[in-house]
Amino acid sequence: MKQYILINRIKVQGANAIAGFTWGFPAITNFLGFSHNLSRKLASTENFNDMSLKGCAVIAHKHHVHTYGSSYSVEFTQSRNPPYLHSHDKVATPPVIEEGKMNMTVSLLIECDGYIGNRQEGFVEWLTTNIFLQRLAGGTILDVGCVEIHGVNDDTEVRRLKRKLLPGFILRDRAEHLEKHYLSLQEKNPEVELLDAWLDFSALKQKARPKSDQISKHFISLLKKETDKDQYSQLIGHWEKHLKAPYQQGSIPDELINYFQQLENHKVNETLLNQWLSYCSPDENTDADWEYVQKPEAGYLVPIMTGFKAISEVHSNKKIENTRDNKTPICFVESVHSVGEWQSVHRIRSAEELSHCLWHYHYENNWYLCKQDKLALAQDTPEPEMVTENLNDDF
Repeated sequence: MKQYILINRIKVQGANAIAGFTWGFPAITNFLGFSHNLSRKLASTENFNDMSLKGCAVIAHKHHVHTYGSSYSVEFTQSRNPPYLHSHDKVATPPVIEEGKMNMTVSLLIECDGYIGNRQEGFVEWLTTNIFLQRLAGGTILDVGCVEIHGVNDDTEVRRLKRKLLPGFILRDRAEHLEKHYLSLQEKNPEVELLDAWLDFSALKQKARPKSDQISKHFISLLKKETDKDQYSQLIGHWEKHLKAPYQQGSIPDELINYFQQLENHKVNETLLNQWLSYCSPDENTDADWEYVQKPEAGYLVPIMTGFKAISEVHSNKKIENTRDNKTPICFVESVHSVGEWQSVHRIRSAEELSHCLWHYHYENNWYLCKQDKLALAQDTPEPEMVTENLNDDF
């Protein structure tokens, strides 16, 4: 039986909303760092030094990013910190700094290893005290709904745990979607880069489609005819299927091309045929409708930051200036990005699936990553590559 610590409804103010290339929610490293720090404190206590914390699942309930502007031009809220500077008789005005901050309400589900026994009440009290002494994603913890210990052994206990987390969305790792889409793009264009595949998940893309309202009206009118209904139904099916895919010149079904080639060229069909010619061979003067391009996979997919990639050797702390402390060795890193999915908590159906929602640290060949165990993938599936950001940070 696995046991979990549920830290329910954590209200955080001023959390960091920027994570590498992305913004809108903290990086998963913030939440694993929070649970890792709790585990280090546990190891230094006398009463609970036999306990340890492992993975961490993140469930989002509410979030509010400090931004202003329209949906097409979003800017972060600006502030002066501190509001004024006083030096002797002179008052200096501090600069205006744009900050990517947010308020959020999240729940954390942390796997706990060790025998609690009759120490549960004291353990929960210790956790509650130390949770408020820490920051979460750089933000201040204002309130915690409750801290509970749950033993999960069967699906009944999973359902009981889910009811406490609803409504909420749990963050799932979907790096396999990025790998699959990247391989499919390479088949069409061997020179495509992994960043192009990642942007298909992260960017809201629009593509122009030549005007086709007259063509659609013509096919609708065909349904009113009593003759050749089967033939017209097939044509309409080809047209509807064609409209669902992004427009590409030369991808029009041959059945539609043959139909319009056989259509009589007289005054009644003049507008229709002109639009059809423009649709098949558009130019810079062709009227167009702009359509959103769907993401490569279904689901509430989002770009996420999942760790770091070392770009230098590990240096002694004395060789690097302006470090956080004077003991820890330092190496320079780049941010690693992947794809995640926000999935409603009610879709978790078993204790095994719940355990695969937990994020864990993973280190291999200078990659410092946060990953989830894969439940649905085959064991021989290769690990996908990661997108790195050209920014140097202290690790």
